Amino acid sequence: MAGSALMNLGTRALFANYAALQTTGNNISNANTAGYSRQLVELESAGGQFTGAGFFGKGVNVTTVSRAHDVLLTREAASAASVAAADQTRAAQLARLESVFATGESGIGHAAGELLNAFVDVANRPQDVAARQVVLSRADDVATRFRSAGAELEMLQANVTAEMKTTVAQVNGLAARVAALNGRISLALGSGHTPNDLLDQRDQLIAQISGFVQVSTVAGSDGSLNLFVGGGERLVLGGNATKLAAVPDVFDPAQIHVGIEDASGTHAIPDAMLTGGSMAGLLRFQSEDLVDARNLLGQLAQALAGAVNRQQALGLDLKQPAGAGAPIFSTGARVVLPSSDNAQAAGVPVASYVNGSGVRVPSVSFSIVDASRLTASAYEVTRDPATPGNYLVTRRSDGTQTSVPSGAVVDGWQLDVVAPLPAARDRFVLQPVGTAPLNMTRVLDDPRAIAAASPVTASVGASNTGTATVASLQAVSTTLDPTLTANIAFTSDTGDYAWQLVDAGGTVVGSGAATWQAGQPIALNGWQLQLNGVPRNGDAVAVRPTAFPAASNGNALAFTDLREARLVGVSASSGGVVVTDAYADAMTDIGVRVQSAAFTADVSSAVAEDTQAALGEKTGVNLDEEAARLIQFQQSYQAAAKMLQVAQSVMDTLLQIAGR
Repeated sequence: MAGSALMNLGTRALFANYAALQTTGNNISNANTAGYSRQLVELESAGGQFTGAGFFGKGVNVTTVSRAHDVLLTREAASAASVAAADQTRAAQLARLESVFATGESGIGHAAGELLNAFVDVANRPQDVAARQVVLSRADDVATRFRSAGAELEMLQANVTAEMKTTVAQVNGLAARVAALNGRISLALGSGHTPNDLLDQRDQLIAQISGFVQVSTVAGSDGSLNLFVGGGERLVLGGNATKLAAVPDVFDPAQIHVGIEDASGTHAIPDAMLTGGSMAGLLRFQSEDLVDARNLLGQLAQALAGAVNRQQALGLDLKQPAGAGAPIFSTGARVVLPSSDNAQAAGVPVASYVNGSGVRVPSVSFSIVDASRLTASAYEVTRDPATPGNYLVTRRSDGTQTSVPSGAVVDGWQLDVVAPLPAARDRFVLQPVGTAPLNMTRVLDDPRAIAAASPVTASVGASNTGTATVASLQAVSTTLDPTLTANIAFTSDTGDYAWQLVDAGGTVVGSGAATWQAGQPIALNGWQLQLNGVPRNGDAVAVRPTAFPAASNGNALAFTDLREARLVGVSASSGGVVVTDAYADAMTDIGVRVQSAAFTADVSSAVAEDTQAALGEKTGVNLDEEAARLIQFQQSYQAAAKMLQVAQSVMDTLLQIAGR
């Protein structure tokens, strides 16, 4: 009997230590396996048996094989890795965006400066066709660089869209695997033991999902782990996985958002609700950085094209007979994007709300009034419920909202609303600048069509006694009537003067009186006259139609003045900036974003590495510790084997005694 008890003790000890050796060996084997958690054999005493001499132990039992696991550290590591993935993705995209804003002679700013500088030669030699051809070549270079930059931005958007669709497919595949593992884990837990390898696989899959989109986890009572995204949208619930979807933007189908498919259909998750993972980084880059870059370039393109075309319209070309200058640049059609969620206008059939191709016809449109006042932003327009007949215009870049009627001018563009009027909740996005870079072209081909001549010429009277001379004469408005002659007669030594506008037949069509002040222009009939010196009583100045446009360089000189003119971002609070400075500011804006994103990515990556290291210390395999345990369990196993030998010897002795 004693030998049997001793043999039972040895057998239990041998099995327990063999199990410990097997588990230790498994740990060593998986020391470099990603996501593997260190396993440990849990032992407990088999209890004691009462005898008259006391309780004698019955050995050891193997209760289970557990894994080293920390719910909090696992969650923190996944969350930190998710944030790092978002920051790294945005930083990588911004680095690509930075290359669009070329520096030095290859940049748009340099090309714009060269265009305006080319008018210097035209001003010096207004009849030189070669000098005029250089202007057209420079204009074509500017337009080409804008289009190239616009195309690169569109390619970045296409890459974001493709990457988002690929990522959505990957997340759906991983979520389905998590759901399948939830089912297997729930079944396995019914045995009373934890399926460690399955749990590790599930944690690893969740970590991979977190790299794409941040998820929150809620444990189920059956051992399943439920995943939620976007502030509560379920991704995995028990053994069922919900699919994510790539949802086109309601205004611009080229942009993509993340949606989720449920029983009610597919609906988009607000971008702001996705705070981690590469998806969040892509969405932020798409919705903020890429949009801002496109609008910054578009603002510059519209301002430059608008200023050049406006000045061109104020001059006379070299053709026979001379005429007003035709536009040099085109920036394409004005783009209005109606929401795909718009309802039909009240009382208007859907058929009248779309064109023959099934494309919705916007009832909201706009026209550019002053390109220098355009901002680097798109605008959202909807009906104002508080003021019937008015429309709420929201500047998307900063959220500034104004209520205006149709026909009002906002930031340099005019809102126009026609029938069928929008329904109460219809929304439209207006893009005064966003598409300009991609669509900018040079539309003037004839060098003789460059309007270098001023439509009017100023001269001082031969008998003047004062020191006044003509400093400059510039056409400043398309309302200028080049057939009218202005006669200005000074009536005092302090700058008082009388003026008359006379038509070609000698009829006075306008008259008046004013006072000239040094440094201030005399403005009449759409032109401005600057004088040097001081006029005296009785002096006269005449502004007449230009008799020989081929020899005039007045408008070419006005073109050269655009080099220092503040043409971009003019507003009530800002005098604007010159074209080259505007491009430098745009480069600076993108450069700051790149540096900030790179720094943020470095910080979040360091945090992710620290949390992963902390998790590794808790759950990872330490080969030195495992080697020590291997020796420990080996010695215990050998001792247990020796115990069995002793038990066998005792049993043999007992049998010999009993057989005598």
